[in-house]
Amino acid sequence: MPGVILKALTKRYGDVGAVDGLSLEIKPGELLALLGPSGCGKTTTLRLVAGFLAPEAGEIWVGDRCLSTPTSVVPPERRRMAMIFQSYALWPHMTVAQNVAYGLRFKPGLSRGDREARAREMLRVVQLAGYEARYPGELSGGQQQRVAVARALVVEPEILLLDEPLSNLDANLREEMRFEIRRLHETFGITTLYVTHDQAEAMVISDRIAVLQAGRVAQAGTADDLYHRPRTRFVAEFIGRTNVVEGVAASRDTVTRGTVRLRVASGELEPGARVVLSIRPHQLRLGAPGDATDATNALRGTVRRTAFLGDTVDYEIAIAGSDLVLRAAAPPTPRFEIGAAVGVRIDPAGCVPLADGD
Repeated sequence: MPGVILKALTKRYGDVGAVDGLSLEIKPGELLALLGPSGCGKTTTLRLVAGFLAPEAGEIWVGDRCLSTPTSVVPPERRRMAMIFQSYALWPHMTVAQNVAYGLRFKPGLSRGDREARAREMLRVVQLAGYEARYPGELSGGQQQRVAVARALVVEPEILLLDEPLSNLDANLREEMRFEIRRLHETFGITTLYVTHDQAEAMVISDRIAVLQAGRVAQAGTADDLYHRPRTRFVAEFIGRTNVVEGVAASRDTVTRGTVRLRVASGELEPGARVVLSIRPHQLRLGAPGDATDATNALRGTVRRTAFLGDTVDYEIAIAGSDLVLRAAAPPTPRFEIGAAVGVRIDPAGCVPLADGD
């Protein structure tokens, strides 16, 4: 399978830059998720790749073929791509088998029997064998999405594009389909670009994630990279929950904010410089107030709020002698009630300096 390279893509709507000099590479056989809030440019990027839109600047390459420039755009039907839409886009008057086999009508050399056989096999792969004669209106949302996936895969595309395909499903079906899409990707190995605003979805499905901000790639990497090593405040706050702590570097490895001193593991700070740290809630270890005495990154605080979430309890801790309020994710036992005094320890490796602090 070929890869996809986006070179300095730009697309504007009036004065708004939906995509602003975006550069990105999707490796051959990779599933890359475009992740970001509404208006960040992810769907516009997908439509540029699909050939529905022409860029105002930049290029799109698939393997050794240049598909888009400001002056030349290969039409969608000649791009060897398949797209799965948010709304499924199934034909209600066609059976499941007819929907899946439709794209095969345009592949030369296939008889009707061949098309029907391929459609049946693909329905088996997506675990819908026996549903061939049903109509879309007779299926659940998850089953309709499987039909849309089967229709896209049966034509054997070089590139697969998915535009928030799970957003119309309920929570349980979304979770089931995340693993199903991942399974199908591992089966077929098609180079895939997947658009979503759901962080958990991107982390489960993708090989890599590109976080978009204002039409540009803020950071690209694996889910582990983005969660544990965010480069910017935007990425840190968008990927999961985090505590953002602003302070000043007192030394190469220490940040102060009032009376609070936090050591970081990087040891690369510029003394006197303003520093912004990202500290994930699970990095806070809660205990009795005495547990935070004479220890590295030891703080004391008071519980302001609690929320029981089953396997964890979400705490809001007001740090003593400071204006800091930190969130902690801790096991359900021991349980600390509102108003309780607690000790807080933070692993220096969990205090991640952010590059921009914006």
